[in-house]
Amino acid sequence: MESFDSTKENLLEMLKDVHYGRIQLPDFQRGWIWDDNRIKGILASVAKSFPIGAVMLIEVGNGSLKFKAKPVEGAKFDNKVVEPDFLILDGQQRITSLYQTIITNEIVTTRNEKNYEIKRWYYIDMIKAMDHNYDLEEAIISVNEKKQITEDFGRNIILDLSMEEYEYENLMYPVCMVDIDDYSIWRRGFNAYWQYDKEKMKFWDDFEKKVIHSFNQYMLPVIILKKENPKEAVCQVFEKVNTGGVSLTVFELLTATFAAEEFDLKHDWQKMKEEFKKYKLLSNVSNTDIIQAVTLLATYDRRVSQKKQGVPEEELPAVSCKRKEMLNLSLQDYQKFKDLIAQGFIKASKILSENHIYTARDLPYNTQLIPMSAILAVLGNKIDNIGYKKKLRQWFWCGVFGELYGGANETRYAFDLPQVVDWIENNGPEPDTIYDANFFPSRLHTLRTRNSAAYKGVYALLMEDETKDWLSATKIDLITYFSESIDIHHIFPVAWCERNGISKDDYNCIINKTTLSGRTNRIVSGDPPSKYLMRIKNHVDVSEEEFNNILKSHVLTPEFLYADNFEQFFKDRKEKILQRIEKAMNKTIPREEIQIEEGRYLEEEDTEEVQQE
Repeated sequence: MESFDSTKENLLEMLKDVHYGRIQLPDFQRGWIWDDNRIKGILASVAKSFPIGAVMLIEVGNGSLKFKAKPVEGAKFDNKVVEPDFLILDGQQRITSLYQTIITNEIVTTRNEKNYEIKRWYYIDMIKAMDHNYDLEEAIISVNEKKQITEDFGRNIILDLSMEEYEYENLMYPVCMVDIDDYSIWRRGFNAYWQYDKEKMKFWDDFEKKVIHSFNQYMLPVIILKKENPKEAVCQVFEKVNTGGVSLTVFELLTATFAAEEFDLKHDWQKMKEEFKKYKLLSNVSNTDIIQAVTLLATYDRRVSQKKQGVPEEELPAVSCKRKEMLNLSLQDYQKFKDLIAQGFIKASKILSENHIYTARDLPYNTQLIPMSAILAVLGNKIDNIGYKKKLRQWFWCGVFGELYGGANETRYAFDLPQVVDWIENNGPEPDTIYDANFFPSRLHTLRTRNSAAYKGVYALLMEDETKDWLSATKIDLITYFSESIDIHHIFPVAWCERNGISKDDYNCIINKTTLSGRTNRIVSGDPPSKYLMRIKNHVDVSEEEFNNILKSHVLTPEFLYADNFEQFFKDRKEKILQRIEKAMNKTIPREEIQIEEGRYLEEEDTEEVQQE
């Protein structure tokens, strides 16, 4: 007897089964953790009738399996205890995301790319959804609790959907109304608002046919494990489907396409990967990163060529590196641009090493290498011009401290390449990435681990001032970084801070950390600065003035350390770090401004080495 069945189920009917408790979760499933961008991505996949993967359920009944059940997050059952017919083994995140956005008609709690918990309503931009120049993923938007999109810290409202009339006016369709029982209600209000205008009614009909029907007709592959399965089998299946899945990538699809033309893409990537091994900063570059950068450069080259031929601006092809363009990359274009892109990545690695970013672990955004490699491929040897390199560095640091490369980046890449090249070569307009970048003093207080790009950025800037190790007095550069096991450590040790009532938010943030060798850090131990500095000074044969200069190279004032004055040290060093960020971005940081983030900061696990007593 087979241990499972496979079938297809209507998505919305499955979500209603979740709503009424017929489908629930086994109690051992993890909590719901999907972020805002992934939610928008799965909604776009359903809208495009793209596959989102199979869902695996297990029957509940009188078999050998008895798991405690819990509702999918957001399902309430009117506070009644409901016995489920099925439990979800694989697909919890997908089902929960779709259930909360489509069925509950309640705000969704999620998180943004900076790891802040936020609350969101989801909409479909009807104009973009019907425009073939846009990917449907760009048409899925999320808005805040007030159903608004704002800028300048909420002072300016750029999109207001707080009333149904505003939804109709802005042609923004709420995702929670896609169900067949709901969309007719919205349609009647839409038509009445537009006074039954024929063009608007036809627009609605086309939208309904293209998008609404996609949701209502979406069929989801379902694998159902029978209740007779032993518990050991279910545990093994659960482990495998949650850890072993590998999705089909653009690179794999192009490998199959190029193979038809007798070209081995995997072999070509392996050769490139071997070359990249010489550069530690490039160790996390993937084959898909290369394809995306090549696509970016190929579409840029096509646009520039046609512009030189006199093609009108409105008819020029777009610069793009979205999935669609990547899959359409020709073998001819790949072969034409791949070496330029490979050299662009290598050149980027060398430039970033000059800026004290030596390994992939310390690279703020691996994603920023994609447009950077394409920019360097276009500029070639011109980047050795000191003025050009200075501009490129400003663009890079604005991306880092503006924290602009943590989400969906394809659109930003497409602007970066032409804008940065024009700005550097022709003194053209300031690129969007520089204009969009802002950094606020309060952000320093939440930079605590390498999980934050801005944390890594500050780490690199702290090595700008001829930084020397306290014990060896050796300058921290590319060679000593590795030979001396340089890492980032606390200045006022954790143990001392806890004994003296210093807030963890203060002592564990980047302001209280610096680059030291492992040997120096062991001497620091858990003692106050006044004590461990004397111990270190006794190990080195230098004058007091020379020793203080070594300390100053770490962007701090020695007097506050000798006095064990954490408050003055913290205030002073924060200002010094802000000055270095200003210099890197070439933008003024308003000291009085406080970064107001929606929601609350979700504490990240601190993987840094800490100093013990």
